[in-house]
Parts: sequence; C-alpha cells; structure tokens
Amino acid sequence: MRKLFIICLFLFVGQLAHASYLLIPMDDGQKNHLKAYGIAFWILNEGGTVDWLLNYKGGSFAVKNVKAIADECLIKGVSFDIIADAQYTLILTEIASPEKNMDIAKLEKAPKIAVYTPSEKPRHPDLPWDDAVTLALNYAEIPFDKLYDDEVLLDKLAEYDWLHLHHEDFTGQYGRFYKAYRNRPWYQDQVKYEEEKAVKLGYGKVSKMKLDVVHKIRDYVIGGGFMFAMCSATDTYDIALSAEGVDICDRMFDGDGPDRDAQSKLDYSKTLAFKDYKLKMNPMEYEFSSVDATDIRSKVPENIDFFTLFDFSAKWDPVPTMLTQSHKKVIKGFMGQTTSYRKNLIKSNILIMGESSATGDAKYIHSEYGMGFFTFYGGHDPEDYRHYVGEPETDLNLHPNSPGYRLILNNVLFPAAKKRKQKT
Repeated sequence: MRKLFIICLFLFVGQLAHASYLLIPMDDGQKNHLKAYGIAFWILNEGGTVDWLLNYKGGSFAVKNVKAIADECLIKGVSFDIIADAQYTLILTEIASPEKNMDIAKLEKAPKIAVYTPSEKPRHPDLPWDDAVTLALNYAEIPFDKLYDDEVLLDKLAEYDWLHLHHEDFTGQYGRFYKAYRNRPWYQDQVKYEEEKAVKLGYGKVSKMKLDVVHKIRDYVIGGGFMFAMCSATDTYDIALSAEGVDICDRMFDGDGPDRDAQSKLDYSKTLAFKDYKLKMNPMEYEFSSVDATDIRSKVPENIDFFTLFDFSAKWDPVPTMLTQSHKKVIKGFMGQTTSYRKNLIKSNILIMGESSATGDAKYIHSEYGMGFFTFYGGHDPEDYRHYVGEPETDLNLHPNSPGYRLILNNVLFPAAKKRKQKT
C-alpha cells in the first residue's frame, strides 16, 4: 500500500507540473517588454500557440509551461511567472466576466514579415536615417525579409502576411531633401540609384515606378494583407494614389515642371486614409501636404508633448484593443517628417486609436481595407523626440520598456491572432 501511495503521489505531482502555465506579464513589472514580443513570436515559429490576454496586466502572454520557453525568457531577460492550472483557470474566469474589459486572442501561426527597404545597400553607406520598425524587429529577434520595388512589382508580396513601409517618399520627390542636402553624396547616390532602377524596370520617371508599387501594395491589402507604415510613408502613399496621372514633381525631381492644376485634379476617392488635403507644391519646402500636423506639434514644448491611447471594448472591438495594448496609456510624443495627422483631413471610416493630448491631432490610426488592414503611425522614432538627419540610430537596449515601440510590435503580432475582424 505504501508503495502504491508513493507511485500515485509521483503521478499526481507530475500531472501538476504538466498542468502549469507560464505567464509573461506586460504591466510595469515586466523587465523587457520588447523582448517579450520576440518570445511570443519564437513560440509561434516553433509551432506553439500563445494566449494574448488583452487588457490583463498590460496585455500579457500565456503558454503551457515548457522548460525551453522559461530558459529562453531567462536568456532574454524577460520576466515571467509559473502558475498552476487552477490559477490560470481563475484568470480565464476573470477575463470572461462581462464586467471586465478583457478578452483572449489566440495567436496560432507566426506571420511572415516583410520590410519595404533595399535588400542590399545600394544607397550611400552614410544614408542619414534608420527605421524604427527594423530596429524593433532586430531587437526583439523577430525574423523578416527585405523587399523593395523590384520584388513588389514581381508580386512577391503575396508570400507575406505583414508589410512595413520603410521611411519612404512614394511621390518620387526623394523625401523633399533637395534644398538642404542636394550636394551631399548620400542624396546624389540615392537619386542615381532610384533613377537607374526605374529605367531598368521600364519607367521613364521614378514617380511612375513608385505609383505602380503603391498600386501593388494596395492590391496586397485588399487581398488580405496587413500593412503598417510610419512617418512620411503614410501621407506620401495616399498622395501618390490621389495624384495618379497628374505630375506633381518639379523639374529637379523628374526633369520637367509639375502640372499647374495638380491640386484640382487630385482624386481623394482613391486614397486609403486621407481626404481634402492641399499639396505643398514648393520643392524647397520640407513638407508634402496639409495632412501633416508637424507645424502644430512643433509649437508644443517637448516636456508636455504626449499622445493618449483610446480604450476599446476587448470583447466587441478586439482589433483596436490588440493594437493599443500597452502598460502606458499616455505616451511621450515624437516628431518626424510626418509627425501626426489633422483630424479634419482623415476619412470618416478611419479609426483614430491615439491622439495628441495637447493639440488634438491624430497620431495612430487604423482601418480595414478590402480583406486586409492598414495602420498608420505618425513620427519617426518613439524614443528619439526629434531625429535629425545624420544622428545615430536608437539603441533599444536603453529602452526595453518603450510603450511607443510596443505599438509597433502589437502590429507585428496582430496577423497571428485568431480574432481579427471587428464584430458587427
């Protein structure tokens, strides 16, 4: 009898060990929020699943307790707790309560990630900007491929679930850097590279090549893709769509002058997010259109420049809830060539998920489009308030708990979630 009791005891203890869960909290107690996203992505890549506990301790992750996962968390400096099956059941009960603004998104498959940027370094090695999304992906150790115009035009986007648009000017005006940097080697190399590529691909102008790229990306989203863009890639994308068939580039960009009636010929019905904006036609102005609210935000002192994330119903609006998961609801602002968006120029069907606390302009917007989704996030780098040309890239080892960078990584994980479409 004693021997049988010992055997039963060992079996019971073994069952308890296998029934436990590993909880990765994402509230203020987490030591490395950004690496935690990498852990979730790594689990998915290994064939596992992850419960994303929306609005529970900052949007925590939960998985079956496996030693390899705990070891990976220890290596990456990610905080975690081992909880018994009964404890996790209580958490699930709390989340399911109608009185709690919480829900669970089941992450089931690692999305295949693409970043719109040259796969090699054909541009000048001193190209003076980095890309916040690439920095976040590298820091979190989330694998991604680089695609640029050649691959997009060859329909390679269909192989990917999620696309980020690199710091880009889709209008063919080279970022409007002409006035300040036209004599710099990096600017001259960029122009040469883009022009030679356009000729190689059969285009007479870079602007026409970029327009076809914009159309390919639009079709990718309509077909079910997830597109995320930041800074100037957001408004220049829509400007290119609305200016189809209209020359808006001055002679220093494409060899001839722009259409003097360009403004009146814009077609806002073709755009994703913006409407009724006025083009900035002066080629010496570091701005594309009236969409951008940088002029408003630049009048706000840095120490009071914040934007606020809105609350959404986790059970009824799971998509924006996923995209706004953070341990902070008020996040410090940051500038960019396109810093934020004037709300009166945003289409009525677009969901505003975050806006400036001081000036009311939109910082973070999202919408369904066809079978897919897109998200626009204003500004250049969430941890570099005013990133000047030529400054070094941000070291995320110094910002492992950045709430601004968390919004980027929410978008990366979003395609893995079972609950995608908003309920109607």
